[in-house]
Amino acid sequence: QVQLVESGGGLGQPGGSLRLSCAASGVIFGFDTMSWYRQAPGKQRELCAAATRSGSTNYADSVKGRFTIPRDNAKNTVDLQMNSLKPEDTAVYYCNGVQWVNNYWGQGTQVPVSS
Repeated sequence: QVQLVESGGGLGQPGGSLRLSCAASGVIFGFDTMSWYRQAPGKQRELCAAATRSGSTNYADSVKGRFTIPRDNAKNTVDLQMNSLKPEDTAVYYCNGVQWVNNYWGQGTQVPVSS
């Protein structure tokens, strides 16, 4: 079955950087879109960034200019490079893959941002 496994979470410093990675297994033909979502305490899950198979990207206004979403179609991986971290970036970050009508999620990785 399809699995998405995140790694790279942990304590971030305000103004610092962190890189999250997501590796997919069990997927044939790859994902149409791979994305990173996040869910802060007491809030709904929201989209951070998305990358299509063709290379188009989309970012939430709150992370635009600070986060990037490198994707490797051949390896079925997607990263989230987070720069200029802010305390409000504190959340559980989830990797997401969409193939046709099927939606797959990773287990999530915690990213607290605090000095």
